[in-house]
Amino acid sequence: MILAVTMNPSVDISYPIDRFKLDDINRVETVRKTAGGKGLNVARVIAQMEEEVLSTGVLGGTIGNYMVQQLNKSNIPNDFLRIEKESRNCIAILHEGMQTEILESGPTLSEKEGADFLGKFEYLLKNASIVTISGSLPQGLPTHFYREMVEISRNKGKPVIVDSSGESLKQVLMHEKKPFAIKPNTAELSQLLGFEVEAGIIDLKRKLNHEIFQGVEWIVVSMGGNGAFVRHWDDYYQVTIPKIDVVNPVGSGDATVAGLAVALNRNQTVESVLKTAMTTGMLNAMEEGTGYINLNKFKQYFDFVKVEKID
Repeated sequence: MILAVTMNPSVDISYPIDRFKLDDINRVETVRKTAGGKGLNVARVIAQMEEEVLSTGVLGGTIGNYMVQQLNKSNIPNDFLRIEKESRNCIAILHEGMQTEILESGPTLSEKEGADFLGKFEYLLKNASIVTISGSLPQGLPTHFYREMVEISRNKGKPVIVDSSGESLKQVLMHEKKPFAIKPNTAELSQLLGFEVEAGIIDLKRKLNHEIFQGVEWIVVSMGGNGAFVRHWDDYYQVTIPKIDVVNPVGSGDATVAGLAVALNRNQTVESVLKTAMTTGMLNAMEEGTGYINLNKFKQYFDFVKVEKID
């Protein structure tokens, strides 16, 4: 079973508008509301790939109740730490080919609530074969919180995929207990290392050989339409993807994490792991909803993804 963690979930609200008018009234005919947050997108895609998954994290208030209802309606098993504070809404206004986002910060967790979740997390690990940790931390939790989760998981022999950024990811990587896999993009790599990372093969190989990454088995650097550059232990791979009609790129990284988790959970070969991860990311970009894929197209696009080992 894959345990998918979302510490700061939200109800994602999408408002499509032909023309967004500032300081004026904007009327919306179609509204899409989804139980969101990076980890919930991961869990949704894992469930669509017919792999056993359990979604967890912290939820609160009427918004939290709504998210649980939506997950149950989609047959996504879940077991969250429930708190009294209200979970958050995140609004995306889709207008004139652009996306303007209004993101609530969400609840501020107490030290006790953080400790309570770690207790629940350790309990849920008993039935997990692999863990995904995605997205930002809620306010109130220390930046080393993910590091603690990784340490708990590794002490129990559970591999962890971390898809985060900034200080929380840096804290994870600087600890002796390393995650099994990470999935940064080039901008997040630059932020992590403190200097610009170029998209060329030579520079990426050199940057991924940095001491901070030692002990991490999989590093998947997502590069949008250019595919991905990957380090698996001491081997490097260039993954190229076909050109597709992008409908909604939001959540493609989460779908990639889901595909990566499923492939690793199924003990697939290196090539198959990378092709599965990139295919799920592509399929998400071809759908209107975030965290959705058309599994009927999986085999077709899987065959179009190319994996080349780099010397």
